Amino acid sequence: MTLEIPETIKVYSQFFHPILMWVLFAITLYALYLGIQIQRTRNADKAERKALIQKNFNTKHYKVGSALLALMVLGCIGGMAITYINNGKLFVGPHLLAGLGMTGIIATSAALVPFMQKGNTFARYSHIALNVTLVGLFGWQAFTGIEILQRIISKM
Repeated sequence: MTLEIPETIKVYSQFFHPILMWVLFAITLYALYLGIQIQRTRNADKAERKALIQKNFNTKHYKVGSALLALMVLGCIGGMAITYINNGKLFVGPHLLAGLGMTGIIATSAALVPFMQKGNTFARYSHIALNVTLVGLFGWQAFTGIEILQRIISKM
């Protein structure tokens, strides 16, 4: 017995991945903002630092980053699954490869957090460099994804 997915679900499932990724891109920009605020707090004078600490940027950044890690990994797997379900294959190209790279980058960045919590400066700067790279790739992915989405819509 094989499970056959109804055609309407197959067709409309193709829009879940791009919608999720655009939402995650916006959340990624918010995480970047929070990270910048953490750095600003770290470099502030004593009086300003006290006021900035009250805003809990580090806790918010950690929570948003954790959610991003989970949702980005699931979004990557989901995008590949939906592509395979609808086409019987994956299209190996820059969009897929960059997306897989982004998944590796966010996992590596998150793995640095325990070292950062112990004050490891190299881990912090590596985390920042990886995440700046991630934001750049994510922006590029968003626009290449629009091209893919336009192709899907034109075939409907």
